[in-house]
Amino acid sequence: MKNIGQLMKQAQQMQTKMAELQDKLAEMTVEGTSGGGLVTVIITCKNEIKSLKIDPSLIDPSEADMLEDLIVAAINDARTKAEAKTSEEMSQLTGGMKLPGGMEMPF
Repeated sequence: MKNIGQLMKQAQQMQTKMAELQDKLAEMTVEGTSGGGLVTVIITCKNEIKSLKIDPSLIDPSEADMLEDLIVAAINDARTKAEAKTSEEMSQLTGGMKLPGGMEMPF
């Protein structure tokens, strides 16, 4: 029974660390760009957009379609980086151990 007690204690510690990681990821930001840096998006690793910067040279009503495409591309670039950062942080927490099938981060 001693091993079960230790296992439960380790599970509780892991749960605490996971909660701490969730808080950390909510504050951690990444930057995505498109158009050679003409559009920049900063998001958290929980995919919350924090800021959007558009180079003034792009603000032309006749170029709205291109601007919209660049914004989407910058957001997708930032999300890809956020997912990579989340995976990196999770791997550090779990020591490279994969989560069981169907379990993904963030929960």
